[in-house]
Amino acid sequence: MSTPVLDVRGLAYAYPDGHQALFGVDLHVHRGERVAMLGPNGAGKTTLVLHLNGILAAGAGTVTVSGLPVTKQHLPEIRRRVGVVFQDPDDQLFMGTVRADVAFGPANLGLGGSALEQRVMHALDLVGMADFADRPPHHLSFGQRRRVAGATVLAMQPEVLVLDEPSSNLDPASRRELADILRSLDVTVLMVTHDLPYALELCPRSVVLSGGTIVADGPTYDVLTDADLMAAHRLELPFGFDPASTRRQG
Repeated sequence: MSTPVLDVRGLAYAYPDGHQALFGVDLHVHRGERVAMLGPNGAGKTTLVLHLNGILAAGAGTVTVSGLPVTKQHLPEIRRRVGVVFQDPDDQLFMGTVRADVAFGPANLGLGGSALEQRVMHALDLVGMADFADRPPHHLSFGQRRRVAGATVLAMQPEVLVLDEPSSNLDPASRRELADILRSLDVTVLMVTHDLPYALELCPRSVVLSGGTIVADGPTYDVLTDADLMAAHRLELPFGFDPASTRRQG
């Protein structure tokens, strides 16, 4: 197979207080895949995500992005390649207008003039927010701000889009619109979520992280219909939701 776009090998990490969050994680994601990362609270999902673009540095093991090691000297390029959209869009929006927020990253890479404007408007088009370019982000709804946060990442033209709980706090219409956007993007996606129906809808493959290790990796349908696995790792489907009633993916 081709070189994985994300290649995590033997990743272990302990926080300064001594809490061991990851114990030898192996994860390989190939170009164009959409993978859900599932697991109970405290499993280490956020800790793992923060290693993918160098916010945290591995205690042991390695992380590479398209063959490039995630090390200090490569951080600018790694952070261009791996875009993280955090759960709270206000963590990523701080400029006076939507346009300025989306332009911030590419401008820091040296892009300017018409090329920068084209990059910004293309990213906003991808998330359906081009008409809001001159609006202050704080005047937008939560769902709209989340879309703009996504555009700030897409403007960097990442190889991998990492989404932290993308459907949380969204109304049903916004949730559906976000799903349509994610399906339309030509980018590798790693989606951290507790929303198991959303994982089934959008991600043919799922990995389950529990207790700082990967305990399952396979087709999302198979993961969600493995009753023993689900019970052992505190994963519960919403009341009345039957994966078998949806079109099987993968």
